[in-house]
Amino acid sequence: MSTNRSLIRRTAAVVAVAPATRRLAAGGAGQDDTAGHGGHGAQTPTPAASAPASASAGQGGHNAADTAFAKGMIPHHRQAVEMADLAPSRAESAEVKQLAEQIKKAQDPEIKTLSGWLTSWGEQVPAEGAMDHSGHGAGGAGGMMTAEEMDQLKQASGKAFDTAFMRLMIKHHDGAVAMARTEKADGTFPEAKTMADAIITSQTAEIDRMKGLLG
Repeated sequence: MSTNRSLIRRTAAVVAVAPATRRLAAGGAGQDDTAGHGGHGAQTPTPAASAPASASAGQGGHNAADTAFAKGMIPHHRQAVEMADLAPSRAESAEVKQLAEQIKKAQDPEIKTLSGWLTSWGEQVPAEGAMDHSGHGAGGAGGMMTAEEMDQLKQASGKAFDTAFMRLMIKHHDGAVAMARTEKADGTFPEAKTMADAIITSQTAEIDRMKGLLG
């Protein structure tokens, strides 16, 4: 009987200890899990905190004025390059030929840069030929030439071409300078504002040079 009672007591003790052991094990696992999640939790705010900055970087820090500047300046520059391409075979003045080459060298790379900005912003790049002759009457939008003015320039040669080219290009440059001033005033994209500065400086100088040649 004594042996049986002792066996019963030992069995009861084992049964009593088992739930406690399971609770300790569960508690330990819970603490480990908590520590593990706590480690991840400490890292979680970092992506969340950087999300607005990433979004801003993705948008390029530009606004509607920057987009309008790029979309307007691309066809404007394309037309200037188209005009400049006529000079080598039609101009008589060496200075006009040099000026046309200078315009092309400056504006071709800017077209590529402007197109790259629009693509990175998720905007559509104006198609070739879009708005190239969008003006109405003698004064095209932004100084753009009308289709009739472009045809007349293509048919001219010698001194007549030189005079027509410079008069039309002065008007064209005036339009570009006005667009660039608007970008400087309303835009927010730093690189676009820097380009606008360069356009104002270079094209104002070219306007003065052409006015001097026209005399």
